Amino acid sequence: MIERPGTPARIVGIDHGAKRVGLAVADPLRLFARPLGTFGPAEAVERLRRLHADEGIETVVVGWPLTPEGEEGAATRRVRPYVDRLRKALPGVEVVTLDERESSQRASEALVGAGARHVARRDKGRVDAAAAAIILQDYLDERAAAAGAP
Repeated sequence: MIERPGTPARIVGIDHGAKRVGLAVADPLRLFARPLGTFGPAEAVERLRRLHADEGIETVVVGWPLTPEGEEGAATRRVRPYVDRLRKALPGVEVVTLDERESSQRASEALVGAGARHVARRDKGRVDAAAAAIILQDYLDERAAAAGAP
């Protein structure tokens, strides 16, 4: 990892889907999440390895797809091996899971609110990257609240 004085390591958000993985990164001040893109599962791991080597990653926040009742189910069983893969691929990086219920719906609504055209709102890749940003923003907001930020 390249040391950059005064620049903290990144916090990354992940929305793991059946075909694609949406990635998002936090700004250096860790206030805002922005979509990074959508990749195949293996390509996303490689992208994270490069980001870690170039800038450092402190934490990876993976959306945890609980059922509407808040329980683990088939979707969490599908994501769990990917979480394990990330932990092996990024030694020393904290990998945490965060309840992602309704993140894709919130991402679609955010795209509408941002004025995205109908075609863009139906682009699953764009929605996955936006969902990753929502997952990461939820984590950043929870962290700020726990630290007593206003």
